[in-house]
Amino acid sequence: MIEHLKTLSEIRITMVCMGNICRSPMAAAVLSNRTAQWSSPEIIVDSSGTSAWHIGQGAHPTSQKTWERAGYKYSHSARQFKSSDFFESDLILVMDSNNYKKVIELAPDNDSRSKVFYLRCFDPALSAIDPASAQFNELEVPDPYDQSSEVYEETLVMIERAVDGLLQELSH
Repeated sequence: MIEHLKTLSEIRITMVCMGNICRSPMAAAVLSNRTAQWSSPEIIVDSSGTSAWHIGQGAHPTSQKTWERAGYKYSHSARQFKSSDFFESDLILVMDSNNYKKVIELAPDNDSRSKVFYLRCFDPALSAIDPASAQFNELEVPDPYDQSSEVYEETLVMIERAVDGLLQELSH
């Protein structure tokens, strides 16, 4: 899936959700903290949203509290995903099918489309699921926006499992 990235000395990864205030900054926080000591490849992480609703805002307070309670430090300012991100990112990880569709629509070519994956494709328990199959929804990280803190905790667990799988794949 991402074999070609293993030869790079630097891998730029963009996490994408809808508003860029809940899931994608949480995923960026997890990945950037877990790779902070990596030197080869160096992992550079950012995040964005498919909508423009929250540009310039910080993370949703419950999302940020959730990752901080788990020990992650990360500062965030929301931005919208744009077609130029395909040229600046080596890997684009989306949270759900709506994000996937919107990101793919902006892709200028097949090379760009080949950079886009559901984040949870890297969860070892879900890696056998074909994103093009009827089971695609099992690969989604549901949007916790304005739900209980428990839902944000569940979101964090999903993200951590997927990030662990991604890092395993990148380090082998």
